[in-house]
Parts: sequence; C-alpha cells; structure tokens
Amino acid sequence: MSPSDTDEGGPPLTEDEAEDLLRCICFKTGPPRTVGVEVEWLVHELRDPRLAVSGRRLEEAFGGLRSVPLRSALTFEPGGQLELSSPPAMSLMECVDTVSADLTAVRTALRPHGLALAGHGVEPWHAPRRRLLREPRYDAMEEALNRSGPSGRAMMCESASVQICLDAGHEEPGPLGYGRRWQLAHLLGAVLVAAFANSPVHGGRRSGWRSMRQALWTDIDPVRGLAPPPFQEPRAAWAAHVLDVPVMCVRASEGPWEVPEGLTFREWLRDGRRRPPTAADLAYHRTTLFPPVRPRGHLELRMIDAQPGDDGWIVPLAVTTALFEDPAATESVYRAVKPLAETAGSLPAPRNPLWESAARDALTDPDLHAAAVTAFELALEALPRLGATDAVQARVAAFHERHVVPGRCPADTPHPPAPGKDTGR
Repeated sequence: MSPSDTDEGGPPLTEDEAEDLLRCICFKTGPPRTVGVEVEWLVHELRDPRLAVSGRRLEEAFGGLRSVPLRSALTFEPGGQLELSSPPAMSLMECVDTVSADLTAVRTALRPHGLALAGHGVEPWHAPRRRLLREPRYDAMEEALNRSGPSGRAMMCESASVQICLDAGHEEPGPLGYGRRWQLAHLLGAVLVAAFANSPVHGGRRSGWRSMRQALWTDIDPVRGLAPPPFQEPRAAWAAHVLDVPVMCVRASEGPWEVPEGLTFREWLRDGRRRPPTAADLAYHRTTLFPPVRPRGHLELRMIDAQPGDDGWIVPLAVTTALFEDPAATESVYRAVKPLAETAGSLPAPRNPLWESAARDALTDPDLHAAAVTAFELALEALPRLGATDAVQARVAAFHERHVVPGRCPADTPHPPAPGKDTGR
C-alpha cells in the first residue's frame, strides 16, 4: 500500500537501507497463483461520446459512485478517468467475475447522470485538462512533468489502460522464475502493445501511432517512464534505477510540495540541506515511476491500451494470464519472443526500436505479427487448463481471428470524427 500523501514520519533512511528495502519489497517470490487487473476508462456523454463532460458533472456522478458497494477499489485520475482495481484473485475467472460485476454496478450508477464508460487508450477528441483532484500531489506532478513537454499532462489527463498484475514468480530459475518472468514481460510486453493498440486518434486526428498512449508514456520524462537497463539481474537493476531517477516532489504536510529539478533519490539521501527522506518517501517515490513493467512485490504490466466494448478488457487479461501462469505456455512463448531481443537492442523499454515499432506499426510489423499469432495460439491452448469458461475462450478466439491472424489491432478499426471536424469528404 502506498503511503498517504502527507505521511512524512519515520526514521531517516540510509542509502544501504534504501537499496535493501527495494530489493526485498519489489520482487516477492513464491509460486505464481494470484492475478489482478486495473481497468481505466474515459467517461463520456452517453448520448454522444464525442461531447465533452464538465468537471462539475463528473464530480456529481463520482460522488454517487462512492456509495456503490464494490469489491474492487474505485479511484479517479486528474482528467476524470475512472479506475477499478481488483483485489488479488486466486484464479483468472474469479478476477473476471469480480470486475465484471463491479463494472455493471458502475455503469448502472452512471447512466442516470447521462454518462458512460469509453474504452480508448487516449481521449480521441478533447485537449487534456485537469477536471478533478486539485491536490498538492497532482499540482507537483503537473509541474514536474511539464518540464519535459506536453506529454506528461496528456498522460495524467487523457490516457487509459488495462493493467495486469501477476505474481513475481519463483526464486529459482525456470519458466516461472522471477528472472525469466521479468525478461518475458519486457519482450512479450511489446507484442501486447501491438496486439491491443487502441489509440490512433488524438486531438480529433489520426496521430500516426496505433498506440498514441504508448507514445505519450514514452515521452513523458527522460527517465521516469523507462525500464531499467536490460540484461541485468532484476533486483539490483531495479534498486539502482529507483534511486537514480529524479525525485518528482518532496511531500509536505502543509502548503505546496517542493518540486526539485534533477535531484535523484540517491542524492536526496546524501543531501544535508533538506529534511532526510524516510521509508515512506521511498515508497511514494516508487509510485512516481511509470515503467512499462513495475515491480511492486508482484509484476504490474502497464503497457496495454484500454479496449473497446464493455468486455474488451477481458481478452488482454486472459491472454496475458495464460502466457504467464501456465508453465507450458510460458516456456513456449518465451522461445517465441526471445528473438525480439535482437530488435530491442541495448536500450531500455519502451525507448527502443522494438517498442517503438509496436506502438507505431503494431501488427503490421512482421516479427511482432508472427510473435502475436504464436502467443494467441498458446494462450488459447492454455486457457482451458486455467479454468477459463467457454465464453472467455470464445472472446479470445474471436479477437485472434478478427485482429491477430490478419495482422490488425483495434486501432485499425475506423473511429468516427469528432463534432465539427473536417472528414475530408
């Protein structure tokens, strides 16, 4: 659990203690058995999703949602995006059933307000703006990210994703070992970007990217959105990365938070001018890093665009879970994606040629297309072994036939123009 926004207490932290905490906390190993999902949604007008919704209407509707009984955690983002985070589930179907029921309850509560959930990786039609959460945390985040350009504001206010959470894996080597799973996540992750790319329209126009969301996340900051360097031991690489990323802000119990420029957490630990950082500060700092795979005791896969349709999110959840949790599928898909490391090269994800091609070209890239076909075939074989229902298997099979086999992704489905935009016809 993240520290509260104003929790500054605790004894000062040394550099060695910080490294030890990161190594112990971020990769908790054991037999993979639990799965979770975080589904983010844009909130649009029910009568016409291309019309903007005011912050006042969102606040009224979201206020009512707080009394709706849900098993998932309900949170909101600065641009008015809505997020449901499932509790850890002991099976794929438990996770699917829980979130499906919660989404039904949320949609039912929003309907009287004339609002609906929309699955796009980025807001297709409207400029990014903060409509909610006028709090010191988000003020500081906006100030820090604005230093690198407009992508950070867009990320805060108009992006939405399907984030899949899986156990880190066994301590020992093998298909389910944490080292293999870490490497698999960064190679298969590019395939997932490509297969589920669903954000080609930005600002009412086609952007040239099939996953504009991934392009924005890549561009938010020189290092904050990056994975650690590849080909290194995961615990050591992640600990060093966290300490060497600049601090986004120094929290305060009163008043605005300081937004230092270029001060890494390691330098803060050594800096005698500010208050000494605590374990709570380190925990908060970790939440301000946005790599495509974030170790939080479990692995949080953050690279998948929000999907179209009420149940589109189920497909990436089912496919990813099958490929990580079924040992036979895991071993086979690792062999299938391992050659992609040559394309990725020595640069960290997502700022390398493999991930750039996934976001821009998606499954028109022949290597990513071949890997996706194999991955979906393996997932379809594994899903019955994981107890997936016929309905879930059918959804994955339909996506496979409609998109993956012909080398298409959801972004290749035409989007309607925004009101008032010239369609060129």
